[in-house]
Amino acid sequence: MTNDLLQSDLFTFESEASLDELAAVLEGAEQVYLKKLSLNDWQWSENPSAHQGGVYIPHEDRDGGFFPPLSLKERAGGGAPIREIWFDLHWPQAEVTKTARLVHYTSKGQETHLTNVVKEPFRGVSPASFLLIARRRLRTGELQFTAFIADSGGLGVGYLHDLFRFASDFISGCFVPEAAARDSADRALSYVEQAVVAWREGSLVEFAAIHAAIPSTSRMAELAQTEYMNANSLNLLDPFALAAPGDAVMRISRDIEYRLFKDFELRARSVELVRIVFGLDSATTTVEGAIRSLITEFPRIDKVLLSAAQQRKSRAGKSFELHIERLLKDGGIPYEAQVVIESKKRPDFVLPDFLLYSDPTRIRQEALVLSAKTTLRERWKQVHGEIRNCDLYLATVDENVAASVISEMAEAGICLVVPESLKASDAAAYRRQANVISFGEFFETHIRKRRFPLWRARSANH
Repeated sequence: MTNDLLQSDLFTFESEASLDELAAVLEGAEQVYLKKLSLNDWQWSENPSAHQGGVYIPHEDRDGGFFPPLSLKERAGGGAPIREIWFDLHWPQAEVTKTARLVHYTSKGQETHLTNVVKEPFRGVSPASFLLIARRRLRTGELQFTAFIADSGGLGVGYLHDLFRFASDFISGCFVPEAAARDSADRALSYVEQAVVAWREGSLVEFAAIHAAIPSTSRMAELAQTEYMNANSLNLLDPFALAAPGDAVMRISRDIEYRLFKDFELRARSVELVRIVFGLDSATTTVEGAIRSLITEFPRIDKVLLSAAQQRKSRAGKSFELHIERLLKDGGIPYEAQVVIESKKRPDFVLPDFLLYSDPTRIRQEALVLSAKTTLRERWKQVHGEIRNCDLYLATVDENVAASVISEMAEAGICLVVPESLKASDAAAYRRQANVISFGEFFETHIRKRRFPLWRARSANH
């Protein structure tokens, strides 16, 4: 099933060894368990004095039928019952099979941990990485378990997200890989089949005119915002009225808009590939000709697939800016977007406007710069230097930023703005960082309470 899984998204142009390794773990699995790792689930692996480490397992997952059933441990000394099961768990990343222990200490309520695990795959992973456990059933009926750590900084988590289609707030759950791959392939092939039917009927040009174009980034952002507002009975995306404006932006950008884009993308790429392989005239195309096109036109096919991957990345950043701009507009917050400041820098937003930002007589708090990046990595350094005597805020929905990087940002005078659920998350490193605030705190405290009075006073004096 490896090839089926890797090709479940027909337009994914990524085949790194890590994805091959991950697909090999999924191959033949009747079911897989996914758990987004909290910091406590993996940081023990970097502590030389830690005697025991492991992963917290929610009791719903413990009793959900994926893991072997627990039994009471015999205890000579009495005490609160301990329920446990020992089972072999293979770790291909360390090339080790070790007997793991799933243990429920009833004295601690429902607390359950997977312990006696292999340390190496956990060491040095990024925040919000995933533990994957694949379960196979051998011909003898015996269950075989394999564990894999998918680092959130690599391609594996994105691959799992596309395959299993879990939401941005997903924590843990079980999936059937074969069913997920079949569902993904069916969605893709349905568009290919529609394009082939149009080709056979000689109407591929007309079909392409409708389906080959992907809506513009601004239109896609508008569609996603509208879907979210309709689902939540909203007329505006007013950050002062939303209970969690950052979570709303994350839901719109990472879930709704991504799903819409993938749907439009499948349609468009299907038309492109049918046109390349079969041409426009069904009357003159033969099987031999189609096979020949697959070979001779491979550079064009390769370009289509590569373009699809690149377009997703370039669109994501711009649409995130558009969602933040919608919050600013609907909240009645004055701003200017993409104005050129010193050294040809072009920050995403200057508040309240470039005129006040450039005024040498203003006080520091009267202006601010707000930049937006869906993922940070090293790109956060691009925003450093985009400020002149004002605070710099960097909005993101990236949850795999290390604590050391957050500290570097603090030293550079950057305040991170993250969704409310990420600020409170056990998986991200944001919770205890002084230079990290939620979207709600940014709008309510840093804008409404601190800046609005200053801007009103300046307007009154001018």
